[in-house]
Amino acid sequence: MTTAKDDTIAVRISKVLAERIITGKLEAGSRLGQDHIAEEFGASHVPVREAFRRLESQGLLVSAPRRGVRVAGFSLEEVREVAEMRAALEALALRNAAPHLTKAILDQAEEANRVGDRARDVQAWEEANRTFHRIILTPCGMPRLLKAIDDLQTASSRFLFSGWRAEWDAPTDRDHRAILHALRAGEPDMAASVLARHVQTIGQKKPR
Repeated sequence: MTTAKDDTIAVRISKVLAERIITGKLEAGSRLGQDHIAEEFGASHVPVREAFRRLESQGLLVSAPRRGVRVAGFSLEEVREVAEMRAALEALALRNAAPHLTKAILDQAEEANRVGDRARDVQAWEEANRTFHRIILTPCGMPRLLKAIDDLQTASSRFLFSGWRAEWDAPTDRDHRAILHALRAGEPDMAASVLARHVQTIGQKKPR
């Protein structure tokens, strides 16, 4: 039986391991041992197993009999699938969020975009990019949809790190600006269309 404390520890462990997987510190095929992780975090096996389950649901880990828990690999087909799913779900979320997007919220999103433009590495840019998407989508008020999007964005982050690890050049995100322009102009369908196209570009990147 898990406790609230176990759940809190599991979330912390899963976030740290996710960051290591996304940034490539833990490579595809790397084996994760419960004993080692429990010792590192000073935890019992209960929250470690829960953290593994969370990461497996996000597609970051895979488990198999006699092979244990390993970091999942990914194919170009999976990259495209995630991009298509994100495009559909984020467009849906934005259409529902649009009536609740105030000038203050859009100003916050614009600032997040400026932070991304100034990013000096892929990790800082990815954090700003996630922040931008979260700001404009959260007002949809649909927690299950937002959870599904968050899991897909985690997978997308891993693909982006894989593609840009060897060479980084901060992009100027014209799509984000176009989305904000459409939202300020009261054109949510146009904003959703640009967002869907923007998200689908990840499906055109080949993982390295």
